[in-house]
Amino acid sequence: MGLAYELSDMWVLAVRSAKRIPRQPDLLIGFTVQPLMFVLLFVYVFGGAISTPGFSYVDFLIPGIIVQTMAFGGFVTALGLSEDLKKGLMDRFRSLPMARSAVLTGRTLADVSTNVVQLVVVLGVGLLVGFEFKTGLAHVVAGIALLLLIGYSFSWVFAFVGLAASSPEAANAYGFTILFPLTFVSSAFVPVASMPSWLQPVARNNPFTIMVNAVRGLFLGIPVGNDIWLAVAWSVGIAVVFATLAIWRYRRVVAK
Repeated sequence: MGLAYELSDMWVLAVRSAKRIPRQPDLLIGFTVQPLMFVLLFVYVFGGAISTPGFSYVDFLIPGIIVQTMAFGGFVTALGLSEDLKKGLMDRFRSLPMARSAVLTGRTLADVSTNVVQLVVVLGVGLLVGFEFKTGLAHVVAGIALLLLIGYSFSWVFAFVGLAASSPEAANAYGFTILFPLTFVSSAFVPVASMPSWLQPVARNNPFTIMVNAVRGLFLGIPVGNDIWLAVAWSVGIAVVFATLAIWRYRRVVAK
């Protein structure tokens, strides 16, 4: 029964977090308009100036844009947890007969639903501007599953950021400051070979590069070596490390 109650609490808090999105149009814009703008900006403004041998730029770009979008999908968790701390809701949760773990697991579970929305938006726009899958249905489904795993792992990164930050504004700033450079110093938007020689080793060993290459392999059918398994390993590792940090930070917060 303990596990059943814990799962029930997690589901209730996940639904609570998901219901917040339609009530805050600015968050809904962030989920839909921002990825749309990235796709159109890179395809029609920068695409003509970037050489991607063997690919049209839109085929090269869309997997990178989606990985970036999934990684940043957890910023709502950071904002929500930081806001709950600021308003004293954590104390209220602590006084209720509920599983403490549900506060974090419910938040990160809600991110899966918003990541699905973003995935549909970006893929839909990508198909409209010329992106094409080069593999069969099984590989496409595997690519989508990998993207959702990536998104879930970074939800835990943002959960820790939200609990560690002093305010929702700080949580938002910290998350973007840390992750934004990593997404650009990768193969997401340009080939690594086009970067300065001193930067190429950093980009090649960047986990974002491995994740983007894995998704490209599953969507476009290009050989990627062990990148698919490495992407899974990185995602699981990030989730485990930052879930541990987030739980540790949450226990410190509620103990105050």
